[in-house]
Amino acid sequence: MKTGWREAALNQGWTYHDRVPTAEADIVLSDWLASRYRHSPAELWLERIVNGELDCDGQRLEVDRLLRGGESILWRRAPWLEPAIPDQWETIHDDGDLLVINKPSGLPVMPGGGFLRHTLTSLLEPVGAQPVHRLGRFTSGLQLCARQAKTRAALSRLFRPEGNCCKVYQAWTQRVVGLEPGNTLVVETDVVERQHPLLGWIWGPEPMTAEAIRKRLSARSELRLLERSADGDRLKVTITTGRPHQIRIHLAQLGSPLLGDPLYLLNQGISTTATPGDGGYRLHAWRFEGAGLTLACPPPVGFSPFVWPASSLNVCGVD
Repeated sequence: MKTGWREAALNQGWTYHDRVPTAEADIVLSDWLASRYRHSPAELWLERIVNGELDCDGQRLEVDRLLRGGESILWRRAPWLEPAIPDQWETIHDDGDLLVINKPSGLPVMPGGGFLRHTLTSLLEPVGAQPVHRLGRFTSGLQLCARQAKTRAALSRLFRPEGNCCKVYQAWTQRVVGLEPGNTLVVETDVVERQHPLLGWIWGPEPMTAEAIRKRLSARSELRLLERSADGDRLKVTITTGRPHQIRIHLAQLGSPLLGDPLYLLNQGISTTATPGDGGYRLHAWRFEGAGLTLACPPPVGFSPFVWPASSLNVCGVD
């Protein structure tokens, strides 16, 4: 078995399309963009406008303008450097349609967070498959993909809370108080959308203090202790819902964040400088049951509180 990396490289750039809500009138375009996309301040958006990177209703802009509401906005983003990624994996199951792989830590599944072509979606193009769901960039393990659209649609329905599939992970966390060997702890707190200075809004745990919440989703996780060491707990985490960052959020809600998680912190806190795509945590998609399939993939070599090698791959199999 070979492992490999795709080196950092410039992509071809991308054109983003947006529409100003009709209710959001009498706002300067650069300010509107900065409030909507907090990764860039108004000054940078103004610079992009002056450089001719933006159109408004099909007309190239050279100066900022006051919005009346309802405008169509286009931004031609210049090529940017995408980081290196692991680009090889172990195939667990392939019947010509359904393709299940052991995704290595460090590989983004879909475009986003600065990645456009350095993604699993792009790497799968030669075999005609597309991901059915999205594992976090630094989550390793079972990733389901399919070649036929009807198969992807059926599996996507299976991944919904009412879909009756079972997903099991292994996770290294800070010690979970009250969880002893042989016992199961169920977490059913909501995943909520909270404000974040870099991204505007982000999914997280229920805050300890009064804070604006835009949306909430029900979620359920079952925790079972597999190993306890001086450095942390290794857990079996079973989820029947698949909310954004659910395991990371539920463990932070308990006061036991994933070891090395830069975003979800103690006391239900969220880092103001990290984003969901930042790595360091230890989480592995271990088992899947559903649609007549039972699949398993052991954690990568070195899955421990100390080492998380993004390129480590294990020989995996079907139970």
